[in-house]
Amino acid sequence: MLLAINPIAFAIGPLQVHWYGIILGTAALVGLMLAIQEGKRFGMNPDFFMDLVLLGVPSAIIGARIYYVAFKWEDYKDNLSEIYKVWHGGIAIYGALIGAIIAAVIYVRRKGYSFWRIADFCAPGLIVGQAIGRWGNFMNQEAHGGPVSETFLRSGLHLPDFIVNQMYIEGQYYHPTFLYESLWNIAGLLLLFWLRRRPFLRAGELFMSYFIWYSIGRFFVEALRTDSLDFTGPAWLAGLMNGLWSPMTWFGFEQGFMTYGGNVRISQLLAVLIVIFAIAFIIYRRKTGLASVRYADPVEPLQGAGGNHTETAERQDFSAQESIHARESDEQAAKDIVGKPGEQG
Repeated sequence: MLLAINPIAFAIGPLQVHWYGIILGTAALVGLMLAIQEGKRFGMNPDFFMDLVLLGVPSAIIGARIYYVAFKWEDYKDNLSEIYKVWHGGIAIYGALIGAIIAAVIYVRRKGYSFWRIADFCAPGLIVGQAIGRWGNFMNQEAHGGPVSETFLRSGLHLPDFIVNQMYIEGQYYHPTFLYESLWNIAGLLLLFWLRRRPFLRAGELFMSYFIWYSIGRFFVEALRTDSLDFTGPAWLAGLMNGLWSPMTWFGFEQGFMTYGGNVRISQLLAVLIVIFAIAFIIYRRKTGLASVRYADPVEPLQGAGGNHTETAERQDFSAQESIHARESDEQAAKDIVGKPGEQG
């Protein structure tokens, strides 16, 4: 008998703690740690990124919900009380990104920094957060793809039993699209780690690289799903989306059905547009000289921006503390070496 994993991790009296929440919290924490670690290399105070997360996470949730409701307004216009009930389902990752970016732009500018510099630091945290977060969908048996055979999962993909069993939903096995996207994002994380050490990288380009990589993967994975938001577009547009996705058929994959009766998946179209925009953005900034700042350059507050003096003082104080700790460690190490008998010559 196949037993699915209980989506409830534990309960404290009437309070139930779901694996989904635990996993999303872990994703946010890991992403925050990566941003803090990279910020430290540039002398930035960790509190800056902690405050950014405290503002960005609720903004992302609100953005994700607004995005979903906007495209499914027919389901909510006569029942407005359902709009805020996020626990009933209905959020979208692109909406979350939009909400988080808007909040980040406001926060970063008020602190007196270039948005592109800070966005670059956060890019690895975003993609690893998405890689981890997809396992929340796994626990809830949601955001999966179309029907497949057990043989495909076990012999074709060679997946372990716990994944295969969790993909058995109401008498049918399904594509583990959460896994495809999670693995793609982990590969993207490694790519971003490599790119940010390259001398040719300019400010804003790591963030754009994140969007390019994520959107390419999302385009191909999205077509496998059966819960995509969709609309009825012109035949040429539907044909273009199908044509771009067609290489997946060489590996035996088939598109999932359109849940809402359209012929174009919104996330696929948006993914294509994001890739085009990100590439054009990089080229334009390079051609016009706007990309003069390199990723490896020191991070300095913008001239005349709000929060300039406060943030500069905080950065100088944090850098001074780091220098003191490093000097004290070096001095202590030197004393240990000189002071230990029998260890010289």
